[in-house]
Amino acid sequence: MSANTSFASTFPSSAPATDPFAARHGKSLPSELRTEAAGMTWNAFDTVYAPSNGPFRLGSWSETKTGPGRWDFEATLGIGESICKTGASAPGPVAAMTSMLYDAGCAMEILSFHQHEIGHRTATFLLCESAGIRLWAMGIGESRTESTLRAMISGANRLRPA
Repeated sequence: MSANTSFASTFPSSAPATDPFAARHGKSLPSELRTEAAGMTWNAFDTVYAPSNGPFRLGSWSETKTGPGRWDFEATLGIGESICKTGASAPGPVAAMTSMLYDAGCAMEILSFHQHEIGHRTATFLLCESAGIRLWAMGIGESRTESTLRAMISGANRLRPA
């Protein structure tokens, strides 16, 4: 997994008419996603890139430090009609969620990672790949971790629609 964290000041400003995120939050999407989403309304953008109707849903999330650079993570995930508790030991939440999604049948690689602070929340944009399919996903949460996990769930739902 490669991570390329970008911040708002890295992106040039774009006209709100061509960037639904900029129109709503005043910050530009990553350039490739901005081109893909050009002209979409915010509602259409949110529906496509942060689907809430897929087979994967995130419930609870917890983490416990177990040693230098190691954590135990637990999540409650909705997978189809089932709700399960799952866990992983990993150096961070992205690695843990990647493992949990893999175990649930969604092998996913993150090719590009971008975050924006929007008020008291964070928006995360991921370029995900699975089985040769590449697509963008978005998650918004109260913390960087929550927004990243929500973006990963969005990516899984786009890669494995219901």
